Formats: sequence, C-alpha cells, structure tokens
Amino acid sequence: MHPYTAPLADIRFVLHEVLDVPALYARLPGSDAATRELIDAVLDEGARFVETVLAPLYQSADAEGCHFDPATGAVTTPKGFKAAYAQWVENGWGGLTAPESAGGQNLPETLGAVIKELVDATNLAWGNYPLLSHGAIEALKHFGSDWQKEVFLNRIVSGEWCATMCLTEPHCGSDLGLLKTRAEPGADGSFAVTGTKIFITGGDHDLTDNIVHLVLARLPDAPAGTKGISLFIVPKRKTGRDGVAGEANAVRCGSIEHKMGIHGSATCVMNFDGAQGWLLGEPHRGLMAMFAMMNSARLGVGLQGLGLMDRAYRCALAYSKERLQMRALGGPKFPEKPADPILVHPDVRRMLLTCKALSEGSRALALHGASLLDVIERSSDAAERKQADELLSFLTPIIKACLTEWAVEGTYHALQCFGGHGYIREQGMEQLARDARITTIYEGTTGIQAIDLLARKTLQTQGMGLKHMLTMIVEFCTAQTRNTALAEFVAPLAKAAQDWQQLTLEIGRRAGQNPEEIGAASVDYLFYSGYVVLAYWWARSVATADAGAHPDAFKTAKRETARFYFQRILPRTQTHAAAILSGAGNLMALEAEAF
Repeated sequence: MHPYTAPLADIRFVLHEVLDVPALYARLPGSDAATRELIDAVLDEGARFVETVLAPLYQSADAEGCHFDPATGAVTTPKGFKAAYAQWVENGWGGLTAPESAGGQNLPETLGAVIKELVDATNLAWGNYPLLSHGAIEALKHFGSDWQKEVFLNRIVSGEWCATMCLTEPHCGSDLGLLKTRAEPGADGSFAVTGTKIFITGGDHDLTDNIVHLVLARLPDAPAGTKGISLFIVPKRKTGRDGVAGEANAVRCGSIEHKMGIHGSATCVMNFDGAQGWLLGEPHRGLMAMFAMMNSARLGVGLQGLGLMDRAYRCALAYSKERLQMRALGGPKFPEKPADPILVHPDVRRMLLTCKALSEGSRALALHGASLLDVIERSSDAAERKQADELLSFLTPIIKACLTEWAVEGTYHALQCFGGHGYIREQGMEQLARDARITTIYEGTTGIQAIDLLARKTLQTQGMGLKHMLTMIVEFCTAQTRNTALAEFVAPLAKAAQDWQQLTLEIGRRAGQNPEEIGAASVDYLFYSGYVVLAYWWARSVATADAGAHPDAFKTAKRETARFYFQRILPRTQTHAAAILSGAGNLMALEAEAF
C-alpha cells in the first residue's frame, strides 16, 4: 500500500481561508488560544502521529483481527493497537476538544474534526475506539451530575477509560421503541441493568482496564415507546461515587462479530445480567442524552467516509502516475517510455477527478459542520447559537450519509484504477473499500438519515435549516454577481438552489395528500441536497483560491476540479429530481406476493 501523507495543504486551505477559522476562534469566548500558529502545530503533530504510528498498523490489524476468549469474555485487539493507544493518551489527543474542567485542552471542535479525518484515513478500525469515547464525553458533559463528571467524564477525557454506546438489541435496530433492556432501582441509588445489546463497537478490549458503557434501558414505571427510555452508566468494573473501580460488573461480552471490514474494531454482543448502573440525566429522557452521543458520532462517521475516500484517491493517484499501460489516444505522452502512465487515459481521469471532487468538497462541508458546533458551544450570541444549531441539525444527516456513500463510490473508483492489482490484498485498496461499506450503515443507515433529513429536519421544521443554507447560497451568489471569472459556477449554483427550494415545496405538497411520498422521495432528496451543498462549497473554494496568494497551479487545480464537478457530477440532481417527481406509486403498487 502506498505510504500515507496527510493532505495538510488542502486542510489548511479550508481551515484558514475558506472557513477562516482563526477569525472565528478569535471572537468565540474560550477559543482565542487557537491561533493559526497553534492550529498548524497541532496539524503537524497529528500528521506525524497518524503517519508513523497508525498507518503502519492498518493492513496487519485487518489480517489479524480481534481475538475473543469464550471462557472469560475477554477481547484482545490486534498487535500494536494497545501501544498506539498509550501514545494517543500520553500525547493528550483524547482530550483535545474536551473542557478544561475535565482535564481537556478545550480546543475547538473544528480542529478535533481534522484530527479525526487523519486518524480514520490511516486506521479506521483503531479510530473507532476513541470515536465512542468522544460521544460519551458529549453526553456526560451535558447531562452528567457533578459526581458522574468527576468519576467518569474526567477519566474518559484523560484516556484512562474508554466508553461505548449501547443501543441496538437483537429485535430492535433503529426502532428504539421496541427496546426491552430493563433497569431495576437499588437501595443505594444504583440500578440493576439486564438485557442484551448487539453491534457494540469496543464493547470489550484490552486498551483500558475499565470501559464505561452508556446503556439505554427501561425503568419499571416506564411508558411504552421511545418516551419510556432512560440512559445508564454501566462500567465494566463496578464503580461508585468514590471513583474506585472495583470488582467485575455483571456485564460480559458474549461474542464478537466476524465482519466484512474494520476487523481491528471489536464489534460485540454484550450481556448485562443485573449489572450495576447509574442513571444519566432524567428518568425516561434517555434519548435526549443519547442523541448528544449519536449526533457527535454521526458527524464522526461522516469524517470516516471523508478519510477513507481521500486516502483511496491518493493511493490511486500515485499508482496512476507510476503504472505504464498503452498509449494516450492522442499520441504518446512519454515517448521515451515503453508505454504511457495510465493517468493519461480519460476514463482513469474520470475516476480520479470524481474522487478528488467529492473528497475535497466534502472536507469543506464537514469542517463547516464542525465549526457550527463551535458556534453552538461557545458563542455569546443566543440568536447566532440558535441559527447554527438549526443549520447543523439540517446538515448532519447530509454529512453522515452523503460522505459515507461517496466514500463507497470513491474507494470503488480508486480500486478500479488499479485494475486487477486493486483486487489483490497487498495493495490495500480492497480493504479501504470493505471498510468504507460499514460507514453507510452504523450510526443510522443512509435510509434513516434520509428520513431524518426530509421528514424531521425539513418538513417538520418548515424548512428552517434549509432556509439558512439557501440564504448562504443566495448571499454568496449575490456577492459574486460581477465576478465574471466565477460566472460559470455562480449561475448554475443559483439555479440549483432555486430548484432545490421548489422541489422541497412540491414534496411537501404531495406529502400532505399521501404520507408515502416522504419515504419514496427521501433518499433521492438526500442526495439532491448533498450535491447542491457541495456545489456551493466548490464555488466558494474557487473564489477563495482566486483571492488568495496561491501558486497558479493550485488555483488551476481548484478551478478545473470545480468545473468537473459542476459539469459531470452536479447534473446527477436531475436524475434524483425525476425519481422524486415520479411519485410513490411505482414503489408501492406491487403487492408483496408478487416480489
């Protein structure tokens, strides 16, 4: 596999110029320490860590996988994972964005998102362990009591302990209203949690000696459905208010899954047999706290897709410059060689440019989402916080679903550039493709994200988040009206935004007559939205590059990639619109017996 080099030039371009996060941090309370110099220093050190520590473990961990001992329920991670985690903890990476009161560094989430991209690009399976800890930090930060923060939050921030998120049950996937795990109150204020959870990432491992499980369960007086779910802290080792991790709790890994990819990430069946737990937040309000974890995780999984897509592209690009096959159709480009590099061939360029356009555009979108988190958490302006929250709520399903689906497409194209060699394990491309596939499933499938976007985040809110996004597009297009150099992007972007608004209104009208129209339109609407949003970020990237002190080659690369995106990828919206407008009838007419 080609060595990984972090794409710091493009990351810095997005952070410092497209988003201008130094200016954002300068005005957000508690963020002024994150100067451009500090940001660059963190990026350099993060790149060094992933390139030298995580990247070398990627293929070996996939071949080895995790080990499960049925006699004890213990899980051992692949060789090198524990040592890498120790270095992660020693360098303070786990607490990068955590509050100082919990022992963290209180740096902005945007910077944490960049580090996450680099981690997942180099070793997705390893990156899953700190991913869940980050989500637990969010839940405990907002809903934990003082003693819970002291005992659990601080140790997760320090990296001494890891965490998990335990939602799914054998009979209960995305429909949490069917959840059966129960929690019985005890005399000491704790609860006895009993039930089985499946697909639990990092349910057991050897990276830390205690694991904090955040478990959804029902109290005895819980009402039916999702309104009767509470959230509990259930540590692997019994841990009380004194903070002492004592004997083993009644929670055990029953087995680990044998998966298509991410073999180094332990995916566990977890059995809770009257395990000691502590209520997190209010009774029957567990989903509110859990969604603090899930929203964090969904943005994190979008970054996983970005990391995999970008790494696959860079591997394929390097190979396409080296691999000699045939001659260019217009005549030899390298006559001194026995054949031309495959980079000269239009179809190889089509695949590479698709990867490049989707990954670089996605980086701007994802980091914008992370910057909205910073505004929500830190701004002193209530109106600004509210608007950022509404916009991020709208963008989250787009980031999670589109970036992961594009990762599947991108890793597919990158593998294809290798031809038969891409199908061979030693190149590492098939691993990237296998790993990317799970990202469209966990933390809410693409279908779930699509329903969330259209039904909840658009129709139920009267399109509040969409209005904010459309305002951004209109303001940008208006500001660039006289910029003739940008006309080829501004005009189609303005048209796409107008069509997006009209399409949304039409879906709403049809849904009022037939609710099935929402489900029938949702996935196409998700992709339609994603392509328009990415068009905005590409147009804005070209404008930013033109205005900056960049070499001509950099500006040309941005412009030509944007041109490819607008001419070859953005037109996909037309197909999605046609599918939406065809209605629900062609999906629902066929009787079940006729399938």
